[in-house]
Formats: sequence, structure tokens, C-alpha cells
Amino acid sequence: MDGDLKPLGSSETQAADAVVRERADLVRPTPKPPQTVRWLVIVGLLLAIVLGGLYGFNRFREQAIAGFFAGNKPPPAQIAAVTATSGKVPRFADGIGSLAAVHQVTVTPEIGGRVTAILFTPGAVVKAGDPLARLNDAPERGDLANYEAQARWASISLQRSQILRQRQVVAQETVDQTQTQLDQARAQIIKTEAILAQKLIRAPFAGRLGVRQIELGQFVNPGAAVVSLTDLSQLYVNFTLPSTMRAAIAPGQEVNVTADPFPGRVFIATIATIEPQIRADTRTMTIQATMANPDEALLPGMFINAAVVLPAEPDRVVLPETAVDYTLYGDSVYVVREDGQDAGGKPVQKAFRTPVKTGTRWDGKVAILSGLKPGELVVAAGQVKLQDGGTVVVTGNPPPQPPAKPTPQ
Repeated sequence: MDGDLKPLGSSETQAADAVVRERADLVRPTPKPPQTVRWLVIVGLLLAIVLGGLYGFNRFREQAIAGFFAGNKPPPAQIAAVTATSGKVPRFADGIGSLAAVHQVTVTPEIGGRVTAILFTPGAVVKAGDPLARLNDAPERGDLANYEAQARWASISLQRSQILRQRQVVAQETVDQTQTQLDQARAQIIKTEAILAQKLIRAPFAGRLGVRQIELGQFVNPGAAVVSLTDLSQLYVNFTLPSTMRAAIAPGQEVNVTADPFPGRVFIATIATIEPQIRADTRTMTIQATMANPDEALLPGMFINAAVVLPAEPDRVVLPETAVDYTLYGDSVYVVREDGQDAGGKPVQKAFRTPVKTGTRWDGKVAILSGLKPGELVVAAGQVKLQDGGTVVVTGNPPPQPPAKPTPQ
């Protein structure tokens, strides 16, 4: 009957059990094979061994390096040293300027004419009055001969008129007219001789000639350049200084003049004039000094450095300029001091960096304003291989001499 319950058959029961077991297998975790765990353990042990070896090697290397440097100290640096001394420090008022000739001119003709003779050699030394060139003066020489003849005739006529006047044959007016004719002829002679002198161009003063600027046969106008003439025996030194130094500058003071074409050579000048006005744009004063130039080494127009010699400063510590280490962070020197003893009982010398304040520099020397005392031993050469507190050995070699400077700093 349809309402009766049917017992489950064996086939249906088996199918249901199979479904339950399949679902249970999907939920249950799959166990890892035992070989995977063993490999992970082996790799971990190998990594630990490698890392431990690297760490041990680095520690061993660091200890070996430290031991090497501890047992192999560098030898003492060999240096040249000087003893700081006390002395007077010269002072200078530095300026820049140029040279000018005391006597310099471009020779020009006063009147025009054609050049008929050139009587000089370019670059030659001439004396005052030496002829340099001649312009065509033939017409003036003809006029001169004419006026001289008129003067002779007037002179003869005057003598005759005076004799006749004494005999009262002629009037006094005739004598006066003859005298006037003689005077006019003589005036014409003087004028013509002046024109002839103008057409013979002469040197106005002694000096050295420059480049010739005319040619034979050339027609020159009044004022045309013939040749330059310069007296090189005396030169003006024109330079400027700040107006704040007016109280320290006076005529008669000595000036050290240097020029780049002659490094290391100092020319001596003397202040002659101080411009009584201060330049409003630069607030500087113009100074002119005179200087002898016997060997004609310097030329007008040269750029120069001028240093006015001022009274010296009081005694200060003085060192060779090579002893100072100039850096952007300040100046310093290495002072050598005794610091302990070596194994043999001898004193050990070490160099210690000491900051200093420098002042005037001159002739390879430098003034130390502070930071150093007279009598201290200072490294003068070899600072490159030094460290603060490093051991040094002082040699007997003198410190190197710096190159000559154009002007004191």
C-alpha cells in the first residue's frame, strides 16, 4: 500500500554513507608529508651556520685590523720648524694707479707746409732744440733776402739824409721817412725769420721720440702730429686711497711702487701733491707722487701698485708666511710641544693645531696678532702630512721661501 513505510534497502544505505564520507573528507585537513618538514629543518640549519660564519669572520677581521694598526703606528712626520720671534711690523697704505710722464707732448707744426726733410730717427733720444723736420721755406727765404736788401738800402739812405740834414740841404721829414723805411724793413726781416723758424720743427725738451707720423713730401696742416716726445727720466705716480686715511697721508712720504712687468722690484717715489677734493662717487682721494726712472724701465700709462710707507706697528709675533695654514674656517699654525717620552726615555714631540689671527704680510713674513707667543716652536713646512697631536721630528732644513709678491698685502 502507498501509506505503508518501506524499509531502506542495502543499496540506498550504501549510497548515503558514501556521500557522508565524501563530505567528511573535504572538511578533514590533509596531513603534510613528513619529508617536507625534514627539508625545512635542514635549510634552516644551513642558513644559521652560514650567517654565524659570516658574523664570526667579520668579528675576526675587525679584531685583526685593530690589532694591526695598534701594533703598526706610522713613523713621525719630518717637518721644518721655526721659532716665533718678536719684531716691528711695517705698515702700508695700499692703492692702485698708473704712471704718467712729467714731460710728454706730441710734436706738431705751428703752420702748414710740405715736408721737405725728416731729420730724426724714431725712438732716438734728442736734446732740447734738436731739429726734427723741415717744411718748404723757399718763399720765405726769398722774402728774407728782399727785406734784407731793403734794409741795407734804407740804412744807406738814412746815413745820406742825416749828412744832408746837418748841411741843412734836406728837411727833417726826409730823415724821418728814411728811418721809418729802415724800421719797416727790419720788422719784415724779424717776421720772416720767425716764419722760417716755425717751418723748422724742433724738439721742445730733451726726451725719447716715438713713432714717426709724417712722410717726406706730405703736406701737413697746423697741429698735425709729427712724432711723440717723452721725457722718461721723471714720472708721475697717480693713485687713489680711501678718504678715511687722509690723516695718515702727507706730502713727502715714501711710496713703494711695483709693476707686474718687474716682479720683485720696488721703485721708490715721494708724495708731491694730494688732491684737495674728495671724489663724490668713490669717496677716495687722488695722490700724485714723483719718481725717478733713470734706466727708463717704466713707461707712462703702466698699471702700478702703490704702497705708502706708514710708521711701523709695535713689536708683534712674526712668522714665515709658509707657517700659516689659510682656510675658509680661519687661520691656524701647528705648534710643536713635548708630550711624554718614548721607550728610550727621549722626549716625544707632537704638533698641535692652534688657531691664530694674522695681520700684515710682507716680504714672505706675516704678523700674528693673537694666538701665539714669542719663543714657541712652529711648523714652517710639512703641514700637509700632519694631524692634530701627531708625532713629528724636526729636521734642520730651512723653511721654503715664498715667491716674491708685487706689493705688500
